[in-house]
Amino acid sequence: MASSVYADRIAALRAAMAAQRVDACIVPSSDPHSSEYLPEHWQARSWLSGFDGSAGTLVVTAQFAGLWTDSRYWEQAEHDLAGTGIKTMRAGAEGVPSFIDWLAGQLPSGSKVAADGQVISVRAHRQWQAELGGRGIALAMDRDLVGSIWADRAGLPQQPVYEHLPPYACRTRAENLRAVRAAMGAHGADWHWISSLDDIAWLFNLRGSDVSYNPVFVAHALVGRDTACLFVGSSRGDSGQGGKDKIDANLRAVLRRDGVDVQPYDAAGAALAGLAQGQALLVDPARTTIGVLAAAAYADRVEAINPSQLLKSRKTDAELAHVRESMEQDGAALCEFFAWFEAARASGETITELTVDERICAARARQPDFVCPSFGTIAAYNANGAMPHYHATEASHAEIRGDGLLLIDSGGQYKGGTTDITRVVAVGSPSLEQRRDYTVVLKGMIALSRAVFPRGTPAPMIDAIARLPIWQAGVEYGHGTGHGVGYFLNVHEGPQAISYRTPVNPHMGMEPGMITSNEPGLYRPGRWGIRIENLVANRPAAQTEFGEFLGFETLTLCPMDRRCIECDLLEAGEVAWLDAYHAEVRERLLPRVQGAARQWLEDSTGPL
Repeated sequence: MASSVYADRIAALRAAMAAQRVDACIVPSSDPHSSEYLPEHWQARSWLSGFDGSAGTLVVTAQFAGLWTDSRYWEQAEHDLAGTGIKTMRAGAEGVPSFIDWLAGQLPSGSKVAADGQVISVRAHRQWQAELGGRGIALAMDRDLVGSIWADRAGLPQQPVYEHLPPYACRTRAENLRAVRAAMGAHGADWHWISSLDDIAWLFNLRGSDVSYNPVFVAHALVGRDTACLFVGSSRGDSGQGGKDKIDANLRAVLRRDGVDVQPYDAAGAALAGLAQGQALLVDPARTTIGVLAAAAYADRVEAINPSQLLKSRKTDAELAHVRESMEQDGAALCEFFAWFEAARASGETITELTVDERICAARARQPDFVCPSFGTIAAYNANGAMPHYHATEASHAEIRGDGLLLIDSGGQYKGGTTDITRVVAVGSPSLEQRRDYTVVLKGMIALSRAVFPRGTPAPMIDAIARLPIWQAGVEYGHGTGHGVGYFLNVHEGPQAISYRTPVNPHMGMEPGMITSNEPGLYRPGRWGIRIENLVANRPAAQTEFGEFLGFETLTLCPMDRRCIECDLLEAGEVAWLDAYHAEVRERLLPRVQGAARQWLEDSTGPL
């Protein structure tokens, strides 16, 4: 779309601001459910700016428009915002203030800043109020200025909701509700409000497709000590039954038998307003918005992390068994893809980054339990790989030819698990510098794979284990090393995050059963990027007089490209780890592949 369209939209927003005597407008990347991937209805920042990265905050004043985004998206933002009049603000870079600090420094006392409170978390609002209120700047959270100019705004998604069933669903709905109610009791709460979609899907053993790549559905939930209500779907339906357009009669009956009432999505506010004075309502301030919670005027608020965040992060042994099965299916699909890739290149077939995406998704789709991709495939050749969240498009993509490195970050949603893997493969003959960079990243990934640590260690504290070999080479990367991964749920979930830049909180302790990514990287802008990623599970490692220790079980099954390795940089222990990993990959995947894929697997997993 032409950049002038976005310039016109900014102008229209400024007119709306002037009409309501607003001095600045904040447009975040968020919805009422704290989602990472937003339904189209809530993609206000993207609609207004043209920048479609998953993270970023747009700030507009009468004279300025700026888009704050982190290092993953700096180059993409510069490209997407060209000609719009919106400035890329490199969040985290030296000398670049946060958008709230920028507003506090630019606006005089008596100014008014507007944002749509329906998509602003309680925690964020509290932080903004602390920064701006002390300078005499008012926050107006009761207006959706972008919505007032967005004439063709999409409605709410109406895809059907379905049940996550055994054998893949390893915990019953009743068990999940009991566990959450036990946590409510520990907090002295009569009610618990949930807006985060992965928590709702997990709690009720339901799945959907309202959000790209994540098998969740748009809903709120209110759980009492012996009741539960799910707010989903429109208010239309026979006999006034809510959710009829998303939850069919059979599933509604199943939920009713388990004590779950289904009401329309837009009835959520009335339910909160109906809570009596003196009743305690448990809410997660990071996952509940100030606009939604405004309806709960009478209940006493108890703030804590959603209990389901902690419960679902710790996969059971039965769930891990299904995840291993999903990893074998995923690994087999990747063998098929890479066998095709090497043969196509050898035959001179034209291959682009888009071809890679198409072929890798098709290979996964042939696996029996595959549902959909877990995120948009990143296929990035040479310089494009230096943008960690690069995405090829019809209008802008590279042909894979000559010499270099191809980075492929992809994943799948399977009925028994969620996968996320990054591999970098050689195209032609990688240079010595490229091989050295690859090997440095590989050393970091192996170091974290071999780590042992006390149970309960905060995840950010182990980040330095992966970074040490990279730091020793005098390089760094701007993203975290690891994020939690769901069980046929969101590919990014909490509460653990392996990143020294993430503030430590009491809920980040590493516990048995957690699945986390291990993905160090190295990026040289304009030249190439390297990231190597496996998923790992926390497993018991030792019990000593000093307590319980955990280590990592590597779950992902796919060879590393030995053509990219500078062997002289690896120590004996690192070589032994890699050889053992390749032996396991070969043993577990051979029964699942045949023909060219089998030959590729055998050729790719020999000792280094």
